Amino acid sequence: MVNQTWDNYGNEIKLLLPKEFNFHQNISYLARNHNECLYYIKDNSISKAISIGEETVLIEVSCEGEKDLIIRFLEDTNSVDAGTRDKAVRYVKEWFDLERDLQPFYSMAREDPLLGPAVDSFYGLRIIGIPDLFEALCWGILGQQINLPFAYTLKRRLVENYGRSIIHDGVTYWLFPSPKEIASLSPKELESLQLTKRKSEYLIGVAQLMVQEKLSKDLLLNIGSHHHAEKMLVTIRGIGPWTANYVLMRCLRYPSAFPIDDVGLHNAIKQRLCMEKKPTKDEIMKLAVNWTNWEAYATFYLWRFLY
Repeated sequence: MVNQTWDNYGNEIKLLLPKEFNFHQNISYLARNHNECLYYIKDNSISKAISIGEETVLIEVSCEGEKDLIIRFLEDTNSVDAGTRDKAVRYVKEWFDLERDLQPFYSMAREDPLLGPAVDSFYGLRIIGIPDLFEALCWGILGQQINLPFAYTLKRRLVENYGRSIIHDGVTYWLFPSPKEIASLSPKELESLQLTKRKSEYLIGVAQLMVQEKLSKDLLLNIGSHHHAEKMLVTIRGIGPWTANYVLMRCLRYPSAFPIDDVGLHNAIKQRLCMEKKPTKDEIMKLAVNWTNWEAYATFYLWRFLY
C-alpha cells in the first residue's frame, strides 16, 4: 500500500513512494512525444485535467526527493471536496501503478539475459496507465498499423475536435472525449480527421457499446481473469489480440497480458539480441519462458529501448 498524508492547507497530498519507483524514469517516458495533448510536463512536474464524475479536476504531480509523490490541486481547494480528492489520488496511483510490488519482477528480470539490461537501464519505471477504458481502447485502435507519431497526431485531432477543455493560467487542458460524445457521430465525421473508414467505424462502435452499458471497465475487471477479458474484447469489431492485450496492460492492469504480436516488441528483441531478422512467435515464447505473470512489464521495459 502507498501511504498518504495531507498538508495543513489541504491543497497538497503527499504519497510515500515504494522503493522501486523513479520519478525521472516515468516522466521521461511520458515526455517521449512532443505532440501529447492530454498533459503538460514542465520543471520536473506533470499537470493534467482529470474527469471525476461530472467534475473536472486539475492536478499537478511532482516528486520530493524520490521518496514522496506530491499531488497538488491547481484550482481553488475549497471547490474540491474530500471524496473528489480521494478519487484523484486513486487516479494517480493507478496512472503510475503505485500499488504494484515490483520486487518479484526485478528478481526474475535480473536473472534473465534479455531483461537484465532493461531493468538496469530503467529501474523504477512503471507501466504508465490509461485509467479510462474508452481512451485506452481508442488509443489502441488509433495505433493499429501506423507509426507512433501519426497516432499521436490522430489522437490530438480527435481530442481537440470532440473533447472538452478548461483553461487555467493561460494553459488549455484537454480531456479525452467521452463515449457519449463519439457514439452519435457518423464515420465520415471522423474520416475528416484522416482516420480510415474502418477505424472510424471501430471507434463509434466501441463508444456505442459503452453508452449502451454492454461494455465497461468494471465488467472486464470482474470477468475473472485476463484470458476471459481478452476473449470478451476480441469479440468487438476492430479489437484483435494486440489491441486487447494493450488495453489489458495499460488500463485493466493485468501483469500477465502479453501483446506478443507487437512490432515494437519484435524490434526491441531483434535490436537487443543483434538478430538479423525479427524473432518468430515461437522464439519469443522461448525467450519469455520465465516471464510468467510479468509479461506486461517485460514488454513495457523492452519497448522503452525504442520509445
